[in-house]
Amino acid sequence: MPVSPQIALATCEELPDLDPDDQPLVGHFHKVGIEATPAIWSDPTINWSAFDHIIVRNTWDYTHRLEEFLAWAKMNESRIRNSYEILLWNSNKIYLNDLFDSGFPIVDTQFVTDPLGDWQSPQIGDFVVKPTISAGSQDTMRFRTNDPDSRDKAQNLMTRIVSQGKTAMVQPYLAAVDEIGETAQLFIGGEYSHAIRKGPLLVPNVEGIKEHGLFLKEDISPRDPSPEQRELAAAVMGYVSQRFGVPLYARVDLLQDIEGKPVILELELVEPSMFFATAPESAARLAQQFKE
Repeated sequence: MPVSPQIALATCEELPDLDPDDQPLVGHFHKVGIEATPAIWSDPTINWSAFDHIIVRNTWDYTHRLEEFLAWAKMNESRIRNSYEILLWNSNKIYLNDLFDSGFPIVDTQFVTDPLGDWQSPQIGDFVVKPTISAGSQDTMRFRTNDPDSRDKAQNLMTRIVSQGKTAMVQPYLAAVDEIGETAQLFIGGEYSHAIRKGPLLVPNVEGIKEHGLFLKEDISPRDPSPEQRELAAAVMGYVSQRFGVPLYARVDLLQDIEGKPVILELELVEPSMFFATAPESAARLAQQFKE
């Protein structure tokens, strides 16, 4: 009898059986004749060469051990999805510079390596400070410009980020997120799959409480993107596919700027939540990518 293809669904120690949203993948792969197994990426006892493919899913602790994670991905370069080249590029949010240089609208971003150096907070409205290497709103805070202590508080956070060997980011807090939320568009095999609305997460001067110690609890609901949002996300996917090859999965997170235009907040290609539960056929579509 032919041997079923073997797929590892890479996860982390805190979620050995995958996040609940990803758990149905095991059954969907089974339906197309593939055995899919959750596997902790940092487990030294796993023989990764026994798998035909490794799909990066819930490796949500990688930001604490990025060099180790990338070394693991490089070691499994021939079988890992998304590709090692994509993971290397997308694991540091400095990739936003590449998108900006290629003509894509991004949230206005300053990258800061010296918290006492020349960085500017917006004249009005709130602003956000976060690391370029992070997940789940780790070390991310929103500050009010009308708070006289906001710059000192922001510098304290930046100092903490920089002391970890990371670069800090400063971005305006686009107020439309409080009513409209983020629009996240999900792609599978390079094709648009579904979209969700993500409600606001950040309260001024407060670090959120994380579930599993990994990520903030999110307010998620299905959404139909506007034609402008669809066009922008499709263009970004075209850029990624031309540069790196078509990714197995991707998420394009957009906000609305003060003029009502969509701008890129993040491009998630490492281990994004795909919110399969909001689109019942989406997990099956991912499994179908491997059907022979």
